[in-house]
Amino acid sequence: MRLAFVSFETVHHRDSETNQRFRTILELLAQRGHDVHCYCADFWADEGATLEREGITYHAVVDGPDAHSSFLARLPFVLAAANPDVIHASAQPPRQVLAARAGAALARTPLVLEWYGDDGVPETRWTRLAAGRPDGIITPSELVSTWTQEIGADGDIVDIIPNPIDYDRIQDVDPGEDVDVIYARRLDDGANLESLLLGLAELRDRDWQTTVIGDGPERDAYEDLASDLRINDRVQFVGDLELDERIAAYRGAHVFAQTAERCVFPTEMLWALASGCVGIVEYHANSSAHELVEGWERGFRTTSEDELAEAILAAGDLEDRTYEDRFADYDRSAVAEQYLEQYRMLQEDHGLL
Repeated sequence: MRLAFVSFETVHHRDSETNQRFRTILELLAQRGHDVHCYCADFWADEGATLEREGITYHAVVDGPDAHSSFLARLPFVLAAANPDVIHASAQPPRQVLAARAGAALARTPLVLEWYGDDGVPETRWTRLAAGRPDGIITPSELVSTWTQEIGADGDIVDIIPNPIDYDRIQDVDPGEDVDVIYARRLDDGANLESLLLGLAELRDRDWQTTVIGDGPERDAYEDLASDLRINDRVQFVGDLELDERIAAYRGAHVFAQTAERCVFPTEMLWALASGCVGIVEYHANSSAHELVEGWERGFRTTSEDELAEAILAAGDLEDRTYEDRFADYDRSAVAEQYLEQYRMLQEDHGLL
């Protein structure tokens, strides 16, 4: 299948969750042998109009990241000339969705919109227009699906496809040292690590050890809080770790705690749950993390530090695991197939199959 992806900005311009998600999709489908093209602003140093990287062909619609208006003007004709089977656009920035819609009309092919939502889904004129243009919208969670429908997207065309993980990679990594509770996230003002630390402080008369993975501007404040709560001798801050190191830590841990106030998809928690951790989620209105543990006997949803402490105690009665096959549908191959099924369905709706 010849696939045309549209994103004025890529992860090579700016490292954001939205751009990481978009690159992951391209890589998944290129690895499946599809002809994957990304139409974007130039980010490479030489003067060539295209760049081949990891099975993906990047096309410079404009020369640099300041030429947004030119990108929008040229995009419809570039896409029509490409003659793709499907056009798949990022929702950021939203005006490019309208240009992609024009290109899809000229090419007579379906338009899919990827709406990840890590910056929220603000209700503006452009986002409302973008929500009404595609043939299909893909979001990472029920949370973002709801956000898109609140600004006018047709719920019948909105589908949920999660971020993928790699089950083979999990099984290739040996478990790390035993630890009772683990937390992993960038330690910024949205981390809300204080909820976990306060819950653990209520259990200071119990025997437990906790690991905190991640770094960020609030790390010193969290370390000071652990000291003030007199639990710093049992909370180890290890900073940023590579993925295999994190997997090893998750396979050795019993509980993964997710307390962040905002999360459109809890990818790190998913790695931990698939690695055998019990999941404890503190519910927040702007986080989808609770969606992973609803209805699961090894998952707990809490709303306060007291409930979080109680969940940690209850989790102690569950067996230790280093692998959990419940989340096999989140494997890279399964997620890639979900995208391909969406494409085939839309092509059939357009009479192209």
